[in-house]
Amino acid sequence: MTLDRCWHCGEPLPQRGVLRAPVKGTERAFCCAGCCAAATWIEQLGLGDYYRLRTQTAIKADQAEPENAALWDRPGMAQHVVRALAEDRHEVLLAVDGLRCAACVWLIERALMGVPGMVEVQVNPSAARARIVWHPARARLAQLLQILGKLGYRAIPLQAEALDDARAREAKAMLKRLIVAGFGAMQAMMYASALYLNVLDEMDAVTRDLMRWLGLLVATPVVFYAARPFFAGAWRSLRGRRLGMDVPVALAIALIYGASVVEAFTHGVEVYFDSVSMFVFFLLIGRYLEMRARHRAGHLTDALARLQPPFADRVSASGQIERVGAQELQIGDTVQISDGGLIPADGELLSARAEVDENLMTGEARAQAKVSGDALLAGTVLLHGPARIKVTRVGEQTALSAIVALAARAQAVRPQLAQAGERAASRFVLRVLSVAVLTAIGWAWIDPARAFAATVAVLVVSCPCAFALAVPAAITRSLSVLAQQGVLVTRPDALTALAQADHVLFDKTGTLTLPTLEPVEDQRALQQAAALARHSSHPVAVAVQNAWQGEPLNAENVRSLPGQGMSGIVQGRALRLGRDPHNAEDSALLLTDEGSGQMLARLSVTEALRGDSADTVRALQQQGLTVEILSGDARARVEHIAEKLRIDEYRARQTPADKLARLQQLHAQKAVVVMVGDGVNDAPVLAGADVAVALASGSTLAQTRSDVVLTGQSLGKLLLARAVAARALHILQQNQRWALVYNLAMIPPAALGFVPPWLAALGMSASSLVVILNALRITARARTPRPMPLQEAPA
Repeated sequence: MTLDRCWHCGEPLPQRGVLRAPVKGTERAFCCAGCCAAATWIEQLGLGDYYRLRTQTAIKADQAEPENAALWDRPGMAQHVVRALAEDRHEVLLAVDGLRCAACVWLIERALMGVPGMVEVQVNPSAARARIVWHPARARLAQLLQILGKLGYRAIPLQAEALDDARAREAKAMLKRLIVAGFGAMQAMMYASALYLNVLDEMDAVTRDLMRWLGLLVATPVVFYAARPFFAGAWRSLRGRRLGMDVPVALAIALIYGASVVEAFTHGVEVYFDSVSMFVFFLLIGRYLEMRARHRAGHLTDALARLQPPFADRVSASGQIERVGAQELQIGDTVQISDGGLIPADGELLSARAEVDENLMTGEARAQAKVSGDALLAGTVLLHGPARIKVTRVGEQTALSAIVALAARAQAVRPQLAQAGERAASRFVLRVLSVAVLTAIGWAWIDPARAFAATVAVLVVSCPCAFALAVPAAITRSLSVLAQQGVLVTRPDALTALAQADHVLFDKTGTLTLPTLEPVEDQRALQQAAALARHSSHPVAVAVQNAWQGEPLNAENVRSLPGQGMSGIVQGRALRLGRDPHNAEDSALLLTDEGSGQMLARLSVTEALRGDSADTVRALQQQGLTVEILSGDARARVEHIAEKLRIDEYRARQTPADKLARLQQLHAQKAVVVMVGDGVNDAPVLAGADVAVALASGSTLAQTRSDVVLTGQSLGKLLLARAVAARALHILQQNQRWALVYNLAMIPPAALGFVPPWLAALGMSASSLVVILNALRITARARTPRPMPLQEAPA
């Protein structure tokens, strides 16, 4: 650490106001009060060795966070994050920012275990998580968070359901098996080397037997512990009457180990304890890399969870600001957000102006300017504050929660492409087993001494791991890349159709265009219309909501009428808001008294093209796709937008049934159709399309029926999704071809006895590694390759 940098965080020291404090008997300089306080606290705990053990500097300490920790003692907040293991033991999972190296783990574990009432502390630096178990009668959650804050770590309690994270358990178990296999492979190779190098036969029989027994000793845990997933997978495959990729793997491991044990007990010449250990180790490396790729895509949910701030500053009726938990907010509350703070709930901006960073939520890289009345999303960052918002949605109703749910849904779906790959691998396994049997028979007739090694080599070198990894590696990578760019794919199989689509259907209002409401003279009617519109996220309804800036009214028994508007009771009066059913060409909204049939107001709607609509449509047409508009709006307005976008095919006054009929007509012509919409009336056609694309600003029903959700306001993300999908299929096909060529090239020399079992294991693992690394070539900058018909994995 240089003398001009902070001893704790490594930041440059200020020209003035440098603080100093002793650490392990030596005075150190600090850049701020937070870092000085953290170092002093560490020294007082007797853990100053942290600075000697660490390999990276800490993050800049924040003094503000420990003050908020006391709020976690509230029952309303603790119940969501604390799980009771028993009456005298509680458990919590923390997301810990600032974990840099093993010394951080050492520091946190020792600092917390020094607290009376602590039972267990587990810290995972790679996942930036900590699991804590304590006695609630002797320690408090707030107390533990305060200690972490004083140490310089920002800890956020996660939902209690995260304690059951299967990914964490899988990663931990896989890492332990990998360590056992790696240690066993090294030791077994060391003992085997002594046998291989005994060229002059100087080693006596007793020493040779000792080397074999030592090989058996280290190989046994590898086979019975590290290789257990392969035996379990093979057993599941056989019970399901299918041949999975684990069948030849388990068979090869069992044969190599079993034959070597027999040789060791009978004082035979050849043992393969080194080969079986290396085989398991190399195979586990491939499995571990594949698991990491899957988990990397799954980390989207964790990243989104971190966007939800734990606290909020609520403004009371008297104007006082009180710090509360974000989960304690209710609709209608007024919240003040400080400069650089996270917005805790969906709301409406009350301040005159604000600038918001929506990059993490919507993928919009530039700061978004907001004015009074604009909607703000939970999880976005207020760049310049303070500002006040009125809470409109909380908890599971927020856009952030909806995106988390969609991401979880995508992770739960098993792609049909992967199932097809597994079926191809099963057929390939059958052929491999047949070749292995023929190899054994052939060598038993030519040279029985070489039959076993050649048969094992065939089983090992032809393991269809690369076949099985080809699809999930490409699909997982593409889902991860798209999620980082604000494109959520909820059905992985949609990538295939998206890359091969030849027809795109667009809804108009809210998709290609953004509507606004012309000034309304009757403000009372506008207030009543806004009361109904508050219950819809359709773009026209949002335009009505934005037009009313006063106190909102409550509407009861609100019903959505797809394609016709909505109805409900406002101030004791049954009202309907929608287009005139008797004038198909009139696009204005009518507010009607349903009892008397009297029209109360006429709301004129104008619209402008969405910023990148023209560029998106033109790019799709240049790629050879037919673009068509299906809209429920008047013909004149649809024709006007179609002319602006140079779209030849368009249909106006389309009901949900009309849109579905048009989709079925295209399907009858063997077209692969992408439907892009965002309204309730688009839900049926979205459900029937080959690829359903919805905008995150659209209705919840439209999103739940969609395969792809575009966050933010950019329609151009559809082009990105198509480019990445095409690239993923291109890489997938490359992976399948590589797996086929590799196996066809390696099986003959293995069957002829030219490939020893250990080299076969290395080649098989290298093949799987090539597949995984090739999948990493899928990036957001991918160009759209020429779509190719996707065939089932070759067998």
